[in-house]
Amino acid sequence: MSLKKIKILVKSGIGILLLALLVYAFIPKAEKVDLQGVKRGDLLITLEGEGKTRIRDIYVVSAPIEGRVMRIESEPGDRVVAGETIIANMTPADPRFLDKRSETQARADVQGAVAAKGLAASKVDRARAGLEFAVAEYNRSEELFKNGNISIARLEQAELQLKMRKAEVATAQADLKVMESRLIAAEAQLVQPGEIDNDDIKGRCVVCVHAPVDGIMLRILHESEGVVPVGTPLVEVGNPQDLEIVIEMLSRDAVRVRPGNIALIKRWGGTEDIRAQVRIVEPSGYTKISALGVEEQRVNVILDFIDPIEKWQTLGNAFRVEAAIIVDKAVDVIYVPISALFRENEIWATFVVRKGRAELQPVTVGRKNDRDAEISGGLMASDKVIIHPGNNVADGIRVIARE
Repeated sequence: MSLKKIKILVKSGIGILLLALLVYAFIPKAEKVDLQGVKRGDLLITLEGEGKTRIRDIYVVSAPIEGRVMRIESEPGDRVVAGETIIANMTPADPRFLDKRSETQARADVQGAVAAKGLAASKVDRARAGLEFAVAEYNRSEELFKNGNISIARLEQAELQLKMRKAEVATAQADLKVMESRLIAAEAQLVQPGEIDNDDIKGRCVVCVHAPVDGIMLRILHESEGVVPVGTPLVEVGNPQDLEIVIEMLSRDAVRVRPGNIALIKRWGGTEDIRAQVRIVEPSGYTKISALGVEEQRVNVILDFIDPIEKWQTLGNAFRVEAAIIVDKAVDVIYVPISALFRENEIWATFVVRKGRAELQPVTVGRKNDRDAEISGGLMASDKVIIHPGNNVADGIRVIARE
């Protein structure tokens, strides 16, 4: 072969190679997508909601009197026994400090009480003197009556005077006791803080506040020693084994929930879901602002645990949980993830992968939950669909499964 022909063949080969490289460069690459096979089985129709646990009955123990409460040494989590465990010890509070005007007024009240007591004592002396005279008068009248010197009427009059004098003495003595009490009360107004000796009550329970129920200490609301008014909350007590679950749901979802529905408690921190049952759907809703600032009408759904306590005993009061309430069940159906569905010309559709290419496939959607949807037409159990299709996925393009 001549040199000229060899050069022609080399140039032709180089041209063909460059043309092939150019064609290859313009061939679109296969789009990497996430694939998932269509599933057949039972589909649980659930409604999702977030909420928290709560102890069914929480007892707030309050101060029964106005006074000084000693420091509460108990800690949250300590066990208490109804009627036996002393939660708090209270003593009388110290008197208030007197300002100059109040002190002057109190001293004047004391002086007035002293004078009133002296007046009452004088009345007692006068009444006793009158009684002594009445006794002597009655004795003389009785002697004269025996000798026939006076009539029976005169004797009865002397007896009446004697009874009246005795009553006057009793009245005067009662008035004296009243004035003595007023003097003690007036002197008590002058007592300043620190003047009362409380050594006799130190170390013992004066007013004992006992636990109302068996359970544990949930929260210490007033820990330090101090003077508190009557009704001040001191601690919260409850039984952690008497838990229920409160789930917040949108009102449009809550109307589909019925008492007796089974629920699965998810993402509570344990390795397995916990089974619960709807006890009541509260009849009154409330308005709550969502994270996006939208007003939503929500309803509380109350659940009771079905699983044994050993499975959820690590839960406590006000722990966050999520619940999937089962409101329906589709038996032996084909279903796909909701993330594989989208609207195309007002109908539901999905991308099915056949022979390495994406095909737009209209489907008929039946019942669905928050994750999966029933497909009543358009797909077979052997199909694979693209989940989360992006803007680069179109009908007919080559696709490859993302690893």
